[in-house]
Amino acid sequence: MDSCCENKAGELAQLRGAQAKVLYWVLGINGSMFVIEFVAGWLIGSTALLADSLDMFGDATVYILTLYALNRSDRTRASAALVKSLFMFVFGLAVIAEAIHKSVVGSVPEAGAMGIMGLLALAANTVCFIMLLRYRSADLNMRSTWLCSRNDLIANTSVVLAAVAVGVTGTVWPDVVVGLAIAALFLHSAWQVSTEAIVEWRGTGQAKADASLQPSDTASARACCGSKSSCCD
Repeated sequence: MDSCCENKAGELAQLRGAQAKVLYWVLGINGSMFVIEFVAGWLIGSTALLADSLDMFGDATVYILTLYALNRSDRTRASAALVKSLFMFVFGLAVIAEAIHKSVVGSVPEAGAMGIMGLLALAANTVCFIMLLRYRSADLNMRSTWLCSRNDLIANTSVVLAAVAVGVTGTVWPDVVVGLAIAALFLHSAWQVSTEAIVEWRGTGQAKADASLQPSDTASARACCGSKSSCCD
């Protein structure tokens, strides 16, 4: 049994190492795109681009938290996922505020530049999405990270469509509507991730309490194999 658990521990360490490499790559991509897209959105005057850049910043924060929790306990990873959901919620509200402000005082953004930046962000996030795809079911921590990447693709596509609509209509409303839609996506994902995180956080707390009531030898065996109980059968 010890050999089995040692093998599983080694496999888990390799998995965590592979996850960390991917997370460092997507962190670098999202951090760079945040700066590029925020500056472009500010200069162009696009609410949708600013919203998308805040999404990039939020994702960079998410990846940092994911890296922090990667080699820690299930309870810590659930706590990190909950913190990530709070970031997503705050950014959603910030985008709504910006969209309301833009609808009142904003000017029509330059559609061509807006579309180019949207396509660049879409290409960057497609790379991130593909890199994270294989780890989407690893645990809640990686799932929440993958959900952020999926949301990015939806947001980026919406920005490109908004740029086309702005060019056709010559009005600011497609830009504002897409900004609000991105915010709604943030808030929905924040609710989804926070709900799952709370359930897992409570579950790990109960499992810890149950383990403390077991004899020391049984508790030790549980700690060794953890969720890999099939290896100990």
